[in-house]
Amino acid sequence: MQSMEYAFFMQLLLVEDELEIQGFLKTSLADAGYEVDVAGDGGTAEKLASAKVYDALIVDLGLPDQDGIDLILRLRRLGVSSPVIILSARRSVDDRVAGLEQGGDDYLTKPFALAELLARLRNLLKRNAAASLSPTTLQVGDLELDLLRRRASRGGEVLNLSPQEFVLLEYLCRHAGRVVTRSMLLAEVWGMRIQPDTNVVDVHIYRLRGKVDVEGREPLIKTLRGVGYVLKER
Repeated sequence: MQSMEYAFFMQLLLVEDELEIQGFLKTSLADAGYEVDVAGDGGTAEKLASAKVYDALIVDLGLPDQDGIDLILRLRRLGVSSPVIILSARRSVDDRVAGLEQGGDDYLTKPFALAELLARLRNLLKRNAAASLSPTTLQVGDLELDLLRRRASRGGEVLNLSPQEFVLLEYLCRHAGRVVTRSMLLAEVWGMRIQPDTNVVDVHIYRLRGKVDVEGREPLIKTLRGVGYVLKER
């Protein structure tokens, strides 16, 4: 069960237009010790998230005025860095990957168990709190990640990364010099606890390598065939 001591004073924004689900979640989250603001559409959510710093957002994708993915993208462009749990009836791997690539931090399909939502929320908040105590930059060789501004550069040149590419590169940097498997990346970067038949990891590594390991620079991202990947300085 969610720890009341841990949740105390945690501020959440719940973006959900279905009144029955909205009321249930607001009551349940409040009972778990959270302070909850509610928005029934994307426009209201944007105003609230722009005016107040939330510890986390819970966003349904099927909003009446816009797609929840578009809302998350707008919030990220506005500098809202609060972690986001996506709620959606869209269950395919492609939908989950798209949600995580576009700025979501976790993805939970409807119908869901309240206990699972609370557990995922607790873990997300703990990871975010731990990250805030960590150094604000990561560096591997001439590759540098600014974790506050979510910006990567190599040799002083800014890399044009998508939100998901940045998360992937951050994970590789945090595990620099160690081999990470596709299973590890699917679980930790994409939040997939099962192993679907997908080449999403290979595709993103390929794209990331094209931006990080440009011609004329020492390659940093190594592929160990049949094993996984490793980020090395040389």
